[in-house]
Amino acid sequence: MKVILASGSPRRKDLMDLAQIDYEIMVSDFDEKVDENLSIQEQSKEIAFGKAKDIFDNTQGERAIIGADTLVILDGKQFGKAKSRTEAIQMLQELQGKSHSIYTSLAVLMEQNGKYKEYKELQEVKVWVRKMSMQEIEHYVDSERPFFCAGAYAIQGFFSIFVDKIEGDYPTALGLSINRVYTILKENDIL
Repeated sequence: MKVILASGSPRRKDLMDLAQIDYEIMVSDFDEKVDENLSIQEQSKEIAFGKAKDIFDNTQGERAIIGADTLVILDGKQFGKAKSRTEAIQMLQELQGKSHSIYTSLAVLMEQNGKYKEYKELQEVKVWVRKMSMQEIEHYVDSERPFFCAGAYAIQGFFSIFVDKIEGDYPTALGLSINRVYTILKENDIL
């Protein structure tokens, strides 16, 4: 059976590689606009599902499609990908010295033996970021250019020196609940 990751994220690819899952990548063209009346967490689940469904609908045969979405939330405010240096600095100024949540949604859609099955899940990780000086923030943004990450930081790199504590599943904080992916694939006799 084909396993397809519906994401171009290098972190998600790394996690799939670490799990030694035989898979291919197909990047979804899903427009990430969903019903704004849903909670932020439900919107994230719908985005992960939409990414997976886009690839599912454009492929055939026995397959398992994996979609994911990651959000950074502080006091109900969503922190997406920074569009500029100024925006990245602003985000990190708000996140430093506090704890925030990383929500990663997972959708797995599969067709096996002529039957369709789907999973839609959300996991939360709490992250405590120590106080950072403006010089530290600017140096981080200028050296890492974290414009591809929700919240303007990549927890697995240089930014890790600013993280006091993580509560929850570390791979989920990176953008994919790889333990759940592995479990779902194994439970369905795909691995």
